[in-house]
Amino acid sequence: MKTNMKFRNIIAGAGLLMGGLVGCSEEFLDRPPLDAIVDANFYKTDDQILAASAPLYNIVWFAYNDKASHGIGDARGGILTTGSYQLENVRFNTTGETAENGAAWRAFYNVVAQSNSLINNIAQFVGPDVTDRIKNHGIAEGRFMRGLAYSYLVQNWGPVPIITNNTALLQDTTIARNTEESVWQFIIKDLRFAAENLPEQAVMTGRLTKWSAEGMLAKMYLTKAGVTGTRNQSDLDSAAYFAKRVIDNSGASLMPEYEDLFKTKNNGNVETLAALQWVYNAGQAGQWGAQNSVQAFLAFGSEITGFGDGWGGDIGASKWMLDMYDDLVFDKRRKASFMFPGDHYDYITQVPPGGSAQELEVPARSLDGSRPYNGRAWVKKYVVGRPEDNDGKVVQQGTEINTYILRLADVYLTYAEAVLDKNPAEALKYVNLVRKRAGVNELDNVSWQIIFEERIKEFAMEGQAWYEFTKLEYYDPAKAYSMLEAQDRGTFRIYADQIPDPTLWEIEIPSDDTSPRHFPVSESNFKIPIPSSELSRAPNLRKPAVPYDFTAGN
Repeated sequence: MKTNMKFRNIIAGAGLLMGGLVGCSEEFLDRPPLDAIVDANFYKTDDQILAASAPLYNIVWFAYNDKASHGIGDARGGILTTGSYQLENVRFNTTGETAENGAAWRAFYNVVAQSNSLINNIAQFVGPDVTDRIKNHGIAEGRFMRGLAYSYLVQNWGPVPIITNNTALLQDTTIARNTEESVWQFIIKDLRFAAENLPEQAVMTGRLTKWSAEGMLAKMYLTKAGVTGTRNQSDLDSAAYFAKRVIDNSGASLMPEYEDLFKTKNNGNVETLAALQWVYNAGQAGQWGAQNSVQAFLAFGSEITGFGDGWGGDIGASKWMLDMYDDLVFDKRRKASFMFPGDHYDYITQVPPGGSAQELEVPARSLDGSRPYNGRAWVKKYVVGRPEDNDGKVVQQGTEINTYILRLADVYLTYAEAVLDKNPAEALKYVNLVRKRAGVNELDNVSWQIIFEERIKEFAMEGQAWYEFTKLEYYDPAKAYSMLEAQDRGTFRIYADQIPDPTLWEIEIPSDDTSPRHFPVSESNFKIPIPSSELSRAPNLRKPAVPYDFTAGN
């Protein structure tokens, strides 16, 4: 078996076997997944097992990554402001009909369905020539992805159905939601299996490892710690244990320059512990959904994408988000995450309408007397530029920039939060490692609030902010609601002192600005409502949640 081939080499072949995969979960309680990898003759070699699990790294996550990740993970978390796009999520008016709500629900159950299919098909059809190592590897990949999908489901919608066999649902009319405690127990079981069966070194470029699973276990234990209403010390200790194992043993290290994390050429870098693997030309090759489409919705204009997309001119960082930075000039994370007027990016080409190609100088679109300004701090993160900036590998609504699932900085901050009360000096050490890389001053002390704010700055526009609040809401709902209500999500202006080559910026709210800035948050609108279409198809979702029977399935 070849274990060093590039991951993308097997995506196309696997995709051809995945028939109706993208739509497989539209009625997840009514029918099994429609993928075609059920042929008893398929699972006969190690390479075939790896080909079967390849789509778990991209296409099944597409509908969430496309728009819902930044709509839910960032907009609901307070990272973004907008005049139109994602407005329901920004203003905490997410309903059963909100597009990102339905897309996320279906995507997560798509991941569950395809993971179940992989797990069950390997168990049923595996051939004698498949090594135990790769058999368990394939099952572990499925259980990692299934556990990850359920972590999103339970944090967004609360009690949800635990499904391990989609085919059996055809005969099961009693399927119901399971309690949040049950779902978290299920997540931990899945990730523990993954940690025990994945290798320390990836079998192929981009594949999950033991350290991917142990790092994710640390994050899951940190969140699970608060599920009963107070933080469970045993869970915090488990989070610290697994995080420290990854820090000490994985061989991962922080990328020296934060901005380099979000360049396509650095896919699979030394900080990456787990990532979705995208293929830039999938849309043009008949495999829509295997490409990363987010640049289309985040980039401020077509002049930096090279195509007709670049529809992100109406979104940008919220004032709350920008107020997090110690310094708008010196914190390297700001420029790598959000574009200010006059910012220079020498690795992105700009071709303004009627102009010639140049290195990107972020335009100031408005003037207040002689003061140039923009009304948005446009999104930079995951905006990678035109084909000429990426070895030709950009198409409309398609790049191949990996989407991080887990990187080492996340494990550092998870560890810091887990050990904060027992060992604040150790927590401070790892917070300062993250801050040092960002180019800001190291601190003399650390607190929960400091770690929280570092996470917001470090992972802005990586779909994580909302899940910082779901973690907090488990054990201190009043604090979670009050913090969200206090966020300034209104509009403002960013003034540059000069264009070109600004040296500082000022953020001001015009005296005549009447845009709403704060929005009420309570138990009634914190969790996302189950999509209306799913409730109509599966009325049992309205019934009270029940504990999951762990003796009944894998």
